[in-house]
Amino acid sequence: MAEKTTALDVFHFDTDRPNFEDLAKDNGFHFWFASKLMEVLGYEDTTNVAKSKPIQRALAACSTLGIQIQENFDFTDNDVKLTRFACYLVAMNSDPKKFNVAAAQAYFAVLAEQFSKYAQDNEAIDRILTREEITQQEKSLSSVVYQSGIASYPLFQNEGYRGMYNMNLKQLREIKKVPDKRSPLDFMGATESAANLLRIRLTEEKIKNERRHGQNELEDAAHIIGQEVRGLLKRTINKTPESLPPAPDIRNVHKGLKQASKGFREIDESINNKKLKKK
Repeated sequence: MAEKTTALDVFHFDTDRPNFEDLAKDNGFHFWFASKLMEVLGYEDTTNVAKSKPIQRALAACSTLGIQIQENFDFTDNDVKLTRFACYLVAMNSDPKKFNVAAAQAYFAVLAEQFSKYAQDNEAIDRILTREEITQQEKSLSSVVYQSGIASYPLFQNEGYRGMYNMNLKQLREIKKVPDKRSPLDFMGATESAANLLRIRLTEEKIKNERRHGQNELEDAAHIIGQEVRGLLKRTINKTPESLPPAPDIRNVHKGLKQASKGFREIDESINNKKLKKK
């Protein structure tokens, strides 16, 4: 079996570019310029790197995890200084169709796995970002339905699941083996989570656009949209939502990414300590 990548193994993006460690700068702490990282990942335009999608999603992941952004992202006039963990987040949120991105994601996944089995791939980050979006979208939907004369929110919510899964919420919890008092949304993979986010968002739009009012009309809207999203999954990936495998508890994913953050920081502290001893 191949030996695991160690924390200080050198990663090469390709034969024509410097390796990852050689790109690092040192000014009291180890860091990488975002523009240079994006360039070697295969992005041609890095003039407005701070507003690029990978950087913005990396920032959102940090915020959702409760990790201090300023400890990992140092904004300069035209660039961003990234810690090793920030580089990991940026790489995991970059376009995997780019050869160097795919290679970097594989490297960081192996490295992160040494710190936590829940932090090794980009789906972990997709899940926490989508789960946070779902939380915010559910708050918005809840506000809309209460203004629209809902009598029982649990019954309304159940109809959305019935439409999408052909079963009620209790049955879904049993099939997915969801612990008591926990949401099935916390145990869904990236695809299933994204489908439920779409269901919740479209349910709100249907209620507002059709001016639905009262328990029966609201439940009907939730059920119809649930069926539509179910059909979309069957047409696009030829799978029903209930057949999609459950994913690790989102709480463990949160913990895993925080452990990875600490692990990446310890790598750079070790590097800096070695440099100080040589002086």
